[in-house]
Amino acid sequence: MKEYKDEEAGIYLRLMTYEDTDNIVAWRNSDAVRRNFIYQELFTRESHENWIHNMVETGKVVQTIICELSTNQPLGSVYIRDIDRHHNKAEYGIFIGEPQARGRGIGTAAAKLMLRYCFEEEKLHRIFLRAFATNQQAIRSYEKAGFVREALLRDDVCIDGKYCDIVLMGALNPAD
Repeated sequence: MKEYKDEEAGIYLRLMTYEDTDNIVAWRNSDAVRRNFIYQELFTRESHENWIHNMVETGKVVQTIICELSTNQPLGSVYIRDIDRHHNKAEYGIFIGEPQARGRGIGTAAAKLMLRYCFEEEKLHRIFLRAFATNQQAIRSYEKAGFVREALLRDDVCIDGKYCDIVLMGALNPAD
């Protein structure tokens, strides 16, 4: 992975390693992060290490850590999953784990960096994401990063016994 950084936002991306497991588990298990994911089961060290072994190391996932430029402090993670080389597409995901990093534009900056990586290095044509329709802050951030709303999937998932609408968004490689 080449260097992906945003001086203005004060962040850079680096590839995730096994050493990031404790942060990932703590972040994903926090209510502030978990409530915005379709998959809401609690993470364990073992489940995350299995994710790395079965998904990251096999090339089905590229996962990075969002770090603060000035301190190298990890702030969250951004990734692509289910990489489809036949159709040149993947699903995008992000979470800002550190509470003090939320609401500062870091998610938007990280999304822009990850899209650059996807289009320039992975040569993917399409990146898509799913977001709860009620998560307007995230949807606005994705739009600022270059994603476009493509569909509303009504009552698509059932969370805690309640059906929720999902917004499907996508970004296309501008070079294609």
